[in-house]
Amino acid sequence: MKKHAIIPIFITHRGCPNACVFCNQKVITTRTGDVTVSDARKTIEEWLTTLENKDIETEISFFGGSFTGIPIEEQTEFLKLAKEYKDAGRVSKIHCSTRPDYINPEILENLRLYRMDTIELGVQSLDPKVLELSKRGHSVDDVYKACDLIKKYGFTLGIQLMIGLPGDSYESCMDSARKTVAIKPQIARLYPTVVLPDTELFTMREQGIYNNIPENEMLRIVKDMYKLLNSNNINVIRIGLKSNDLIKNDTYHDAFGQLVKSSIAFDFIKEKLDLLEISRNTSSGIIEIKANSDNINYAVGHKAANKIELMKLFPNLCIKFIRDENVNDYEINYISN
Repeated sequence: MKKHAIIPIFITHRGCPNACVFCNQKVITTRTGDVTVSDARKTIEEWLTTLENKDIETEISFFGGSFTGIPIEEQTEFLKLAKEYKDAGRVSKIHCSTRPDYINPEILENLRLYRMDTIELGVQSLDPKVLELSKRGHSVDDVYKACDLIKKYGFTLGIQLMIGLPGDSYESCMDSARKTVAIKPQIARLYPTVVLPDTELFTMREQGIYNNIPENEMLRIVKDMYKLLNSNNINVIRIGLKSNDLIKNDTYHDAFGQLVKSSIAFDFIKEKLDLLEISRNTSSGIIEIKANSDNINYAVGHKAANKIELMKLFPNLCIKFIRDENVNDYEINYISN
């Protein structure tokens, strides 16, 4: 599969007058001022110095705020810039993120005119109570209407879900995941709610009004959501915010996505080993765990956690992790001596 690279253009807080309880785009994007078309061109050129002329599918992505909420004339200036690079063959795709209530036929006609490929919606939850408590400013009905329009106009649809918002629970999160499956987006992102400074959510936690979900429970929820989406052919392209020093805090592990995928890998490996009926008392032999380049680190686990746990479960056996590009997921073999 061809490698994929994103050139991120952060339109910080532009087009979004709403004040969700969890949001601080300045911290997430590390920017405070407005981005101009000139700034965007400079960013694209800088990224292309390392990406161009390589066998990589490159995508210009407008993140932050709500791209389709800025005046359509301003949208068009950014879109013209992205289309210039796409028409020239210097990038492959154009991508934007926005809110469900900032989608309508006029906006979509304009996006299609300038060759937009993918539209991601910050849905966050499909539970009306959670949306209300989080002050999202849009309804579940807005989500369905926007998704239907985006698919009708032929764009790739993405849905972003946040886990652990006020009023959330395992049941409400899984219900949002099931409803997402019914909508049938091509891609999804799963974001554990991070309590950022200078947000209403931070104040709510300080006052004891809100408590974030404990990490072990969050791991269980996100893992089950991921498995449900993935098993229904929805490509989960990210779990958690991209780690940087400005968003590291006490909410969740800064490698949370790796923890989730490593835990899924361990469950799969353990299930296959159980089928092989290997006892922890087996006196000798080798367990071979094969995975391709994309999955080998998940097989081993974060800080080798899976390897360590398997060594505890099978103390007399040699555990080998083997990189094999011919393996799609994981291949488990037991070789007796």
